Amino acid sequence: MSFILKGSLVTQIIVGLIAGVLLAAVWPQAGMTVGLLGDFFVDALKAVAPVLVLILVCAAITNHKKDSEARMGPVVLLYIVGTFAAALVAVAASFMFPVTLQLTGTPEIMNAPDGLGEVVKNILLKVVDNPVNALAQANYIGILAWAIGLGLVFRHASDTTRTFMQDLDNGITKIVAAIIRVAPIGIFGIVASTIAETGFGTLVSYANLLVLLIGCMAFMALVVNPLIVFLRIRQNPYPLVFTCLRESGITAFFMRSSAANIPVNMELCRRMNLDEETYSVTIPIGATINMAGAAITITVMTLATVHTMGVEVDFLSALFLSIIAAVAATGASGVAGGSLLLIPMAASLFGIDNATAMQVVSIGFIIGVLQDSAETGLNSSTDVLFTAAGSYKQGDPYPHKLPMEEVAA
Repeated sequence: MSFILKGSLVTQIIVGLIAGVLLAAVWPQAGMTVGLLGDFFVDALKAVAPVLVLILVCAAITNHKKDSEARMGPVVLLYIVGTFAAALVAVAASFMFPVTLQLTGTPEIMNAPDGLGEVVKNILLKVVDNPVNALAQANYIGILAWAIGLGLVFRHASDTTRTFMQDLDNGITKIVAAIIRVAPIGIFGIVASTIAETGFGTLVSYANLLVLLIGCMAFMALVVNPLIVFLRIRQNPYPLVFTCLRESGITAFFMRSSAANIPVNMELCRRMNLDEETYSVTIPIGATINMAGAAITITVMTLATVHTMGVEVDFLSALFLSIIAAVAATGASGVAGGSLLLIPMAASLFGIDNATAMQVVSIGFIIGVLQDSAETGLNSSTDVLFTAAGSYKQGDPYPHKLPMEEVAA
């Protein structure tokens, strides 16, 4: 029980993945039977995801400090630009290297929109949906609209209301964390039943998807982020980029939590001699809203589903998906795999039903051992990178005052 409740989730997921493959190979009939465990896990995700989006976004807006924006304006602007750029990179890569998935029980013909006009029409109708119906039908656009509306209203509420919303946020996060703790058992059932039904060729599509995800994140970390920083500081960005990846990205990769990596980032900023009043605000905020990796995950997984369905996506619809993915990424849960739960909201833009989207979420948990680690490494290291670049003043020799060797030491 101690191993199950307190052991490494990564280790447990690997064990569940290997066990599922072995069972499907040795005893396919039993592999089909244990699919019930996977169905239980996916249904639990279906139940919690709509409530998660509602409470998470509402609480974030309710408790946002009105006076904090002036202190972190340039850094927050870099956060926004970086997250949106990540979504664009994911869209471009998904069209250049399309990936399809092995899904079960998927209808052959989807009621998908023909173009941007129909997408906008569907969104407008979903925005005004009854909130109870939106939760019941997993209408994420309607849920997001109500969450934003309630959050804006509650910003003017009493301190008691704000505290209550924060407690709700903490409560739903703990429920999600509890569900994710059973992910290894769910993945065992999903892998065993899927391979028993479709064969080992399914693993190839997972590998292609994983390569595309990590490739986008590597391109973002080594090409796009340095370009953004260069446009800000007008100096060679790579010494700073490599320092942030080495000192922050590696630890975040293994922690798989941007929140848990905050102390590491704060200490790195201190050694860089950055302004404490700035990084003491931007680092914790960045762990919540600077989610380039999450934007990539949401976009790539959504477009992989769209390609599997055979849905045609025009340029404007893809651009709109980038905006939605960037906005959704800022509301990603603080627990491992939290960005995966926002995929159904993005997938709903293209008429993809919730059941199909949740199958994609379950695939995300299967590859999450590497995907979520790489995503967290990108997110957390970029918090320090953009804080240093945003704090830079024209005329400074570099975004920090110490030699790079001393920072690394």
